[in-house]
Amino acid sequence: MNSLNVKKGDTVLIIAGADKGKKGKILVSYPSRERVTVQGVNMVTRHVKPRRQGEPGGRMEREGTVHVSNVKLVCPKCNKPTKAAHKLIDVDGKLKSRRACSVCAKLID
Repeated sequence: MNSLNVKKGDTVLIIAGADKGKKGKILVSYPSRERVTVQGVNMVTRHVKPRRQGEPGGRMEREGTVHVSNVKLVCPKCNKPTKAAHKLIDVDGKLKSRRACSVCAKLID
């Protein structure tokens, strides 16, 4: 399984494609497919059939997935798009890898 430099709840900036320049929050990440779903980005139309009596059918708009190479993490501290650096920090006597902003050098999580 692949690990991504972004995860659910992170704010990201779209750097390529039709929605270039938009910011949004990651709703779902798919590490095995290297894709993420970003709130309000890459809206696709789905035709939905009514499943129960009284339930409306029709066309629904929802977010599609975006390849992880087309998003850039936005640092919550300095609010700038950044590449996630990885720092080793001491946690309870063990070295743990944590994400850090490459612009302001503060820990992201």
